[in-house]
Amino acid sequence: MLMDVEEIKEYLPQRYPFLLVDRILEMDLGKSIVGLKNITANEPFFVGHFPGQPIMPGVLIIEALAQVAGVLGFKSQEKKPKDGYLYYFVGADEIRLRRPVIPGDQLILKATVITNRRGIYKFSAEASVDNQLVGEMLILCAERKIDVD
Repeated sequence: MLMDVEEIKEYLPQRYPFLLVDRILEMDLGKSIVGLKNITANEPFFVGHFPGQPIMPGVLIIEALAQVAGVLGFKSQEKKPKDGYLYYFVGADEIRLRRPVIPGDQLILKATVITNRRGIYKFSAEASVDNQLVGEMLILCAERKIDVD
């Protein structure tokens, strides 16, 4: 394990129940990252999606991939939210969701930098469970300077 959830929280502004990355397993700064999300029966979204047939919403798989990509962006630039920086998820293209993610699954999240121009990152991203592709997409994130108190 490269980063645990406490270190991840230094690089992502999201918190429970919206922090969707439990660990970072691998990272090549400026190039690629591999993260992990353990999917438990206690996830708050399972209450309504779907009772009796719990499935992780596809938009949350996209968000989990964007969060992993954000960690890579922050770490590669040596910036943190506390320093007044955020990476906004600004788009996704070529989204394909291939199979449901259910309680007990271990979601592996991978993102690879395609381009980084003037703080706009484009990533190739994929999610898998048990070496089976769950989803793949292109993700855009934009670095923004914010005011911090």
